[in-house]
Amino acid sequence: MGRRTTVAVVLASAVGVVAFFWPFLAAADSAVVAHSSDAPWLFAVVVPMVLAVLLADVADGGLDAKGVALLGVLSAAAAALRPFGGGQAGFEPMWIVLVLGGRALGPGFGFCLGAIGMFASALVTGGVGPWLPFQMIGAAWIGLGAGLLPRLRGRAEIVLLAAYSFVACIGYGFLLNLWFWPFLSSDGTLAPGLSYVPGAPAVENLQAWLRFDVATSLGFDLPRAVLTVVLVVVAGRIVLVALRRATRRAAFDVPVVFAEKP
Repeated sequence: MGRRTTVAVVLASAVGVVAFFWPFLAAADSAVVAHSSDAPWLFAVVVPMVLAVLLADVADGGLDAKGVALLGVLSAAAAALRPFGGGQAGFEPMWIVLVLGGRALGPGFGFCLGAIGMFASALVTGGVGPWLPFQMIGAAWIGLGAGLLPRLRGRAEIVLLAAYSFVACIGYGFLLNLWFWPFLSSDGTLAPGLSYVPGAPAVENLQAWLRFDVATSLGFDLPRAVLTVVLVVVAGRIVLVALRRATRRAAFDVPVVFAEKP
């Protein structure tokens, strides 16, 4: 990533880190307020920051007209794939688009693809709610991480992407639990070992969060991870070749040169 893109991604990610992990640093007397009130403000901050990352990537030369066109196409593909999973048992095929798109076209592109693809899919599936800005940030991080992986080719690259997809899909599920877990704990419906305790040491709350993840969402996160790994192994090489070829051959900005007919 270029300097401008790096700064924009760091700033946007800093907002995401604060939004997700503030419960571990909250004071004991902090008021617990539902995300239904602060999520619109977070959404209003996230969207301009995603646009800032996109514009910074264009300014740094990482994206041109064909890159922006591919961003729109892949975002639409992610939105079209999401209803096929519908969240049933955690099966969500859209993640292959984010992983392979970020891998083929770079971390800045992957960050924008994750956020825009998740936003578009929410509009398609009617999944707009206080959870949406958190989903956008989490998906953006998955696309960003795919673009930051070490450079490999051939079978080694597919193995790396499969391993990353498994970890990223489970991590996404754990991360998204943070948008509601502290407030679900506050009404006394969770067991003490699974509940968030305001003002408790960060290590204790972290352990409670991990226990909550394993007890509740892991059963949905594992099928998501397994499906994405299977799709990456089966179609990863073909899709990567197609995306890389498209970035080379879709030369929209090549100057037109007229030559005399011999």
